[in-house]
Amino acid sequence: MLNELENLHRACFPERPWSAGEFADLKKSGCDIMASQNGFVVWRVVADEAEIITIGVHPDARRGGIAAAMLTLVENDVKKRGGKKIFLEVAENNVPARALYEHNGYVRVGVRPKYYNGVDAILMEKAL
Repeated sequence: MLNELENLHRACFPERPWSAGEFADLKKSGCDIMASQNGFVVWRVVADEAEIITIGVHPDARRGGIAAAMLTLVENDVKKRGGKKIFLEVAENNVPARALYEHNGYVRVGVRPKYYNGVDAILMEKAL
């Protein structure tokens, strides 16, 4: 599974693909990973908060609702485990991802200046 996840991540993020080993390390650190043929999401729950580490959809499958469905599944999992909030960060210039998060109830709560190779990271959260 991790090799397929590595290949999918490479298709989604060719500028900085993660290796199977990096995904294994995330799993060992307590992250949850959900993946399908066309998409994946990695998140972590700590106490009553969660963080979405990364989410990706294969370029050929984008705009079909996969990311929104994965967000819903993560939110339901976090609620079931007693979570009250979910946090994430997104590159300021990633307009499609920001629109997805805003459309699904995430709000901007901060900025990490020049976090992504000179591009600001927008911090977002959603109360559950």
